[in-house]
Amino acid sequence: MKNTKYELRLTGSGGQGLITAGVLLAEAVSLQGEYNVVQSQSYGPESRGGASKSEVIISKEPIYFPKARKIDLLLSLSQDSCDTYFSALKGAGILLLDSTFVHIVPHHTYTYNIPFTQISQEKFGKAIYTNLISLGAISGLIDIIDIKSIEDAIKGRFPKKFHEANIAALYEGEKLIKNYNV
Repeated sequence: MKNTKYELRLTGSGGQGLITAGVLLAEAVSLQGEYNVVQSQSYGPESRGGASKSEVIISKEPIYFPKARKIDLLLSLSQDSCDTYFSALKGAGILLLDSTFVHIVPHHTYTYNIPFTQISQEKFGKAIYTNLISLGAISGLIDIIDIKSIEDAIKGRFPKKFHEANIAALYEGEKLIKNYNV
């Protein structure tokens, strides 16, 4: 890890599984045992469709403030979340967008525009795997996050009957990012 601290913000609409994704990401980093990690979340009063945000801070040093301020990676699964949170992204940060819903893309050097929701629907028949596909992409972009640890977090959080599909979605995201042409 180049920085002593790495801040991620996962954003979109309620119902897209961003809170679960943030929790899984924090658990995965914790399982690795090398870093301190903190996860926080916020969402609108609506259970579906309102704003949703999950933040994960990873650091070799103690973490004294649990909110991300200078974002190293921003995942936006909706246009509104991209518009709202883009300004907090560092100049050298990574912008990871769901092109299924984000059509107005801000100019940024390190942008990955992938149709996560569309791929989830086509490959798995449901949009509910969008969050796990995006987590796989994140693990492929950030070397401090081991995909095997995310897999272990999935196994620890979900009933066994959901493991196969969830893990397949995770690895689909990793494959997408490896094959992405910048």
